[in-house]
Amino acid sequence: MARILVVDDDPELTEVIRLYLEAEGHEVHTAHNRPDGLAALAATPPDLLILDVMMQAADDGLVMAQELRAAGNAVPILMLTAIGRVTRFQYDRDSDWAPVDAFLEKPTTPAALVETVQRLLAQHAKEAGHADH
Repeated sequence: MARILVVDDDPELTEVIRLYLEAEGHEVHTAHNRPDGLAALAATPPDLLILDVMMQAADDGLVMAQELRAAGNAVPILMLTAIGRVTRFQYDRDSDWAPVDAFLEKPTTPAALVETVQRLLAQHAKEAGHADH
C-alpha cells in the first residue's frame, strides 16, 4: 500500500506503530531522532510521515516539519504527540508554526491511528490526482 516513516524517540512506540500499520499492508520505516529521520526521508521518500514533537530537543518534530515545508516537501505529516497533555495547551495545524496535516494525542488507539493514516493517504492521493489534471 503506502510507505510510511515514523520518527519518534520511543523505540517501543515506533515498533507498536510499525506492527499496526504493517498489519494494514503498509511498508513502515522508523527513525528515533530528527537527523536520522531526515536521512531516512531522503533515502526512501515516504507517502506519509508520522512525527513526534519532543525528541532530543523539545521541538524536534515541529522543526523537522518546518524544514520539510520550507524545502517544498509536501509529504502528508501526522503529528503524534503527548505535548498537549504535558503542557495542557491545545495544538492544531498552523502553516508556519505547525505545518502538519493532522495531530493525534498520545496515547491513541490503534483504530484512531489507522483511521487517521488512511484518511491522510486518501486525501493526499485525491489532491495529487487533481494536481495532475
